[in-house]
Amino acid sequence: MMPGLLLPGALVALAAILIPLVIHIARRTEEKPIEFAALRWLRQKPRPKSRLQFDERLLLASRLLLLILLALWLAAPVLFGAAGTAPYVAVAPGVDLSRAGTIEDEAVADYRRTHWLAPGFPALSETGPVGAVPLASLLRQLDADLPADTPLVVVVAEVIDGADAERPRLSRRVEWRVVPGAAPVVGAGPVPVPALSIRYDSDQAAGLRYLRAAALAWQPAGGNADLEVGGIDAALPPVTRRLIWLGTGTLPPALLRWVGSGGTALIGSKALFPEDVDRVVVWRDELGRPLVEAAPMGTGRLMQFSRRLVPAEMPALLEADFPVHLRAVLAPSATAPTRVSAVDYTPTTGARHVEPAPRDLRPWLAVLIGLVLLGERWLATRRRRGVSP
Repeated sequence: MMPGLLLPGALVALAAILIPLVIHIARRTEEKPIEFAALRWLRQKPRPKSRLQFDERLLLASRLLLLILLALWLAAPVLFGAAGTAPYVAVAPGVDLSRAGTIEDEAVADYRRTHWLAPGFPALSETGPVGAVPLASLLRQLDADLPADTPLVVVVAEVIDGADAERPRLSRRVEWRVVPGAAPVVGAGPVPVPALSIRYDSDQAAGLRYLRAAALAWQPAGGNADLEVGGIDAALPPVTRRLIWLGTGTLPPALLRWVGSGGTALIGSKALFPEDVDRVVVWRDELGRPLVEAAPMGTGRLMQFSRRLVPAEMPALLEADFPVHLRAVLAPSATAPTRVSAVDYTPTTGARHVEPAPRDLRPWLAVLIGLVLLGERWLATRRRRGVSP
């Protein structure tokens, strides 16, 4: 550890120590000479030369110390390397501590340098975090907070959660220890319930009953389905709603513009899908045959049933999970997978290291200034003190 000053130019304030020196010189303790009659017969001797003396030396010293501390506080004292270079051990949630032999190591057993890999990095002696944590972000933060020469040991379970799209890239080589256990499984957030609009013609009206049942199944118990149904010539809904368009033949230009402006539409099997668009299968039946294909269009998404909505051609209409699959197609979850095998997530090296910020000593210095000020006030106002500055 090495002390330093962020604003050394502020030390010019040390010139203020001349103020109490001048005050104590100019205002010395008053002395009243008393003349005796017999002194007139004594031989007059030359007066000794006066010497510079300071009264109330302890008070003067406290005032000088107070000014020195104030000047030092203005210079922003810091302590470099305060984090230390002892091995730092981070234990990820889900590690089975009772079966982890590495916990018996000297570095891991030292609770002063062993912490949970969780927000705030609490000590291992504290209660472990509940639920998943942003593992990759915490690793990068820990790598940035520790000095470059501090060894980092990370103890993780066999299956971890909170992974990014790629392995973490750190500035140091990490001792990656995989021990028995698994990160807690966090339930996915609620799947969005799409507001559904349907446009149909008379030839495909038979599929309405299945779509109505699916929209009703999306709602909580006792809730009403957010469903709006109209003919093929009815006005298109806002782009915030999902549209199932059960028409025949070429798609109307208004519908294509609606999709291109951000809408999501699922068209029937008898509609003509634009030929210049590449499609991918987003829903297959149990035999692997495609049920729905999709393609991006502008800022929206256009999909198409591969079969008519009748049980004879699409048996999935009668399956219990039909509403679930239909909702996943219309409103896919945006949650990225974060669960991965710990062995495949070992951090790599090569990132640039930035030295951590030094520890600010001004809070401690402020406490010391307060104590010195209290002492100076006590010395300046005590009863036994004489007439002095």
